[in-house]
Amino acid sequence: MNDRWTPPGDPAPGEGPDENGQGPARGEQHSLDKQTPPPQGWGGDQGPQQSWSTPPGGGLPPHGGEQHWSQGPGGYGWNNGPQGWQQPQAAKPGVIPLRPLGVGEILDGAVSTARAHWRPVLAIALGIALLTEAMGIIASRLWLNNDAMAALENNAEPTDQEVLDALSSGLFAGSLLAVTAMIGSVLATAMLTIVVSRAVLGQNVTVGEAWADSRGRLLRLFGLVVMVGIATALPVIALVLMTAATGMGPFIAVGVIVGLILSVWVWVSLSLAAPALMLERQGVFTAMRRSWHLVTGSWWRVFGIQLLILLLLLVVTSIVQVPTTMLAALFTESPSTLAFSTEWTPLLINGVGSVLGSVIGLPLTAGVTALLYMDRRIRREALDLELARAAGLADPDTPPAGPAY
Repeated sequence: MNDRWTPPGDPAPGEGPDENGQGPARGEQHSLDKQTPPPQGWGGDQGPQQSWSTPPGGGLPPHGGEQHWSQGPGGYGWNNGPQGWQQPQAAKPGVIPLRPLGVGEILDGAVSTARAHWRPVLAIALGIALLTEAMGIIASRLWLNNDAMAALENNAEPTDQEVLDALSSGLFAGSLLAVTAMIGSVLATAMLTIVVSRAVLGQNVTVGEAWADSRGRLLRLFGLVVMVGIATALPVIALVLMTAATGMGPFIAVGVIVGLILSVWVWVSLSLAAPALMLERQGVFTAMRRSWHLVTGSWWRVFGIQLLILLLLLVVTSIVQVPTTMLAALFTESPSTLAFSTEWTPLLINGVGSVLGSVIGLPLTAGVTALLYMDRRIRREALDLELARAAGLADPDTPPAGPAY
């Protein structure tokens, strides 16, 4: 069975009447071959059978009448009642309703995915957190607790060679930690995005299935992370070098500030590239263009949601890690150097706090990013109709409920 969610190509505008002049266009219909069964991962026979029926005589309900739309056993229909016209509810085969999502629904969908599919989510997040933290502890113990670093302790006048050796050791350890963290982030993003994509359709997925579905795109995702990092840092580097080269030294601070603003703009514009690469099987640069296109026109909304999730993660991880940090201080000879301690006991205690923070943060970050990507495609490309078809709903052309903001 084909498990490919094919690239959607260039979407049609999401505003204006359709070709028949019947209302706002939903955009081109992409992906999911209509002549074949729904692909694995975006298909199945999940969800209720719903359909859309027209009122007697067609058209809108009579003004001031006693009849209204309601959902019955067979779907939406025209029934008697005192409430008049009521907007139909969108289908919800999984963790989100298949319509444009509000901010609260995106956050709730990420949390609901972690709760409803806690076994694969916990296994993936905990396994990756343990791996990356173990590498961090080993690197800190081996390369930050050596003669080169010890030579700088209580040494007011170290030699140039001692400083160079200490810097080399610290740079090597820092590089190893950065690479390990990047690998962990790539693995978590790849596998958890697959879990979220199945959860949207109400389907379960095991860790083995998530790995099998994502492993073929890990190298591309790793390349994407590198390219997004370069693109994000490039404005700051370029403006600082330009300011210094033109002899405008006093304005370097201004260049840094402007560069940081541009870097944030680039980062937000490319923030949906990872789910585009994973779910559409795109290449690195195509996924970056897809993200840029989806974010365009809704930059501030995407920025607000990403900023909100960062603040929530900061609060949650702080609550988790503060107790372990205080406990680690009790086992440190000099609590003032706790952040740079290379003793086994404080390293292990702080590692426990970091693992707990990652177990909470990784699923939430991956879930929000994947659902935000789907929300943007629903709003611009009518992805909700494709998801309804993949979920096995009887009538994927059910008009969705109005957009949520």
